[in-house]
Amino acid sequence: MDNSVCNEELYVNSLRQELIPAMGCTEPIAIAYASAYVRGVLGVIPERIEAHVSGNILKNVKGVIVPKTNGLKGVKAAAVIGMLGGNSEKGMEVLADVKPEHISKCAKLLKNKDICSVHLLSSRAKLHIILKAYQKDMSALVEIIHKHTNIVRVEKNGNVIFKKAYEEEDNDHRNQECKMTLQGIYDFATNVSIEKVEPIIKRQIEYNLSIAREGLNNSYGLSVGKTMLEALGDSPEVEACAYAAAASDARMGGCTMPVVLNSGSGNQGATVSLPVIVYAKRLNCPEEKLIRALALSNLVALYQKAKIGRLSAYCGAVSAACGSGAGIAYLQGASLECIGWTIKNTLANVAGIVCDGAKASCAAKIFSSVQAALLGYKLASRGKVVQGGDGIVHDDIDSTVENYGKLAHDGMYETDQTILELMIS
Repeated sequence: MDNSVCNEELYVNSLRQELIPAMGCTEPIAIAYASAYVRGVLGVIPERIEAHVSGNILKNVKGVIVPKTNGLKGVKAAAVIGMLGGNSEKGMEVLADVKPEHISKCAKLLKNKDICSVHLLSSRAKLHIILKAYQKDMSALVEIIHKHTNIVRVEKNGNVIFKKAYEEEDNDHRNQECKMTLQGIYDFATNVSIEKVEPIIKRQIEYNLSIAREGLNNSYGLSVGKTMLEALGDSPEVEACAYAAAASDARMGGCTMPVVLNSGSGNQGATVSLPVIVYAKRLNCPEEKLIRALALSNLVALYQKAKIGRLSAYCGAVSAACGSGAGIAYLQGASLECIGWTIKNTLANVAGIVCDGAKASCAAKIFSSVQAALLGYKLASRGKVVQGGDGIVHDDIDSTVENYGKLAHDGMYETDQTILELMIS
């Protein structure tokens, strides 16, 4: 197969598969999805459920409000509301059909400590859920791994009715025939027929702008976006950071509006898109230019996350902000070299931000990461770049991304374990 055709298919498919809508933080939504699915397998609402989850799932569910629960947090709330009112056919929008009676019943059921038990899975997978449901002498099981709706096993009454092979270590990205490179991403964004990406990107623009405005117009969590816009004014730089943070404020605060994801994360989807959208408006860019810039921005984030994994001790706002910085540079006619320098400068600055779970303060990390990306671009646009050999930065941009991916995936493994221990204690 012609390599350019192969690469185009890779990039279009990546955007199509990854830029999907979800309601609320994706880890509690994954639990709700598993719970709704297992209820369907069982055939009735269970009297008892068991949630077996990996450490990173527990970390990202502990401190975030589950949508459609009137402010409840945690694995049990996600599992019970999914069990009562979830619609698994809606995927990451599983809670879209939840009604007031489901919410009130969820609160009542959670007073019964036996309704749901939570167990820590011993698994190398960062994203791993096994949901078990029981009703009298019936039982059902659903297992999800690596991606939020990737079901690999279904059982009813002890009988396996669906199973597919998997490994606990997620190596899918290493088996791709066509590897992403910054050059390939740039060429794709510049030359792809706009019709192939327009519907995917326009949905991201619509959904993510809507939830950002919700966060700016109302009080959620720490109200980082709203507060900083009021405190610092509405310059393009502040607005770019504030819009991304405000979307996170709303999501972490239980807002039920959907957001289009990047790398399985709504916060990353907001961070990778909203600063680019803000700048395009400020610069009066044509819509096609914005769509191409967002294709590049999203793919730059996916390109980094393929080396890191979906969940890590490494804050995904950093890789997403690298994407938005690259997209903003692209909007302003920056060369491929300048875009690469923007990414290098951003990584060298804020790649040490840790992920200690989904929660209100994620919005502050997003604000800081986008600030760093804008600094990275301003330096790059003036010919200033962190030199290869400074720390783990390499002269080559793809090698630099590889180094930071290894730092996040391998080097921060023990950090992840320590964070989890501290959060549980």
